[in-house]
Amino acid sequence: MLVEKRRFPSPSRNVRLFTVCYVSEGLKVKGLLAEPAVPGEYDGFLYLRGGIKNVGMVRPGRIVQFASQGFIVFAPFYRGNQGGEGNEDFAGEDREDAFSAFRLLQEHPSVRKGRVHIFGFSRGGIMGLLTAIEMGRQAASFVSWGGVSDMVLTYEERKDLRRMMKRVIGGTPKKVPDEYKRRSPFEKVNCVHAPVLLIHGEKDQNVSIEHARMIEEKLKEADKQVETWYYSGFTHYFPPKENRRIVRQLTKWMKSR
Repeated sequence: MLVEKRRFPSPSRNVRLFTVCYVSEGLKVKGLLAEPAVPGEYDGFLYLRGGIKNVGMVRPGRIVQFASQGFIVFAPFYRGNQGGEGNEDFAGEDREDAFSAFRLLQEHPSVRKGRVHIFGFSRGGIMGLLTAIEMGRQAASFVSWGGVSDMVLTYEERKDLRRMMKRVIGGTPKKVPDEYKRRSPFEKVNCVHAPVLLIHGEKDQNVSIEHARMIEEKLKEADKQVETWYYSGFTHYFPPKENRRIVRQLTKWMKSR
């Protein structure tokens, strides 16, 4: 599954960074891998980015931030990015890139057996939910931060994304309802066995708080373990000081699951 692993400049002497090429459904897909410099066994951390193409691209500093908390972090760029093969389709077939990345972490020699966590930010929230459904009991936990959960709601809320969504998904929610439905798998939340943490700013105008509340309700209806950290004063992007504090808190939460 792993095709290539090359050293990449790291902003921290405590974390080693690598660009990785791996196989997803026969396509060569790129990603960024972060490993603590001190040898040992660590939990795996699958970081699922937001945006599409160059918007929301994985930032080395963010990956190092999580790795510094004692995780081996892998962040796929998704197909078609940074020299990878194929094309993104916004939680359609490119969900396989997340599934393959999860399995890649499972095979990492320094990742503790059975300890791979899923983290999704923004569009990565729906990618994370799909991965948690696919991996079932194999996932140690799932955290969605400002995460998308419903593609129809995204289409309705984000007029600036409609042209892109029609292009990559195949049309509007009315024209191709099944394509939007399979990207919003509420009827499959019974397959989520990992404990779930939802983090969201109530003033978020990129991904409204309704996304978190909708998936919270569905998970609770399915009698799943779900915790919420909602912040009344925050938007999609949290202030740096609060961001760092919440990163420390959520990584402690993950390790305690």
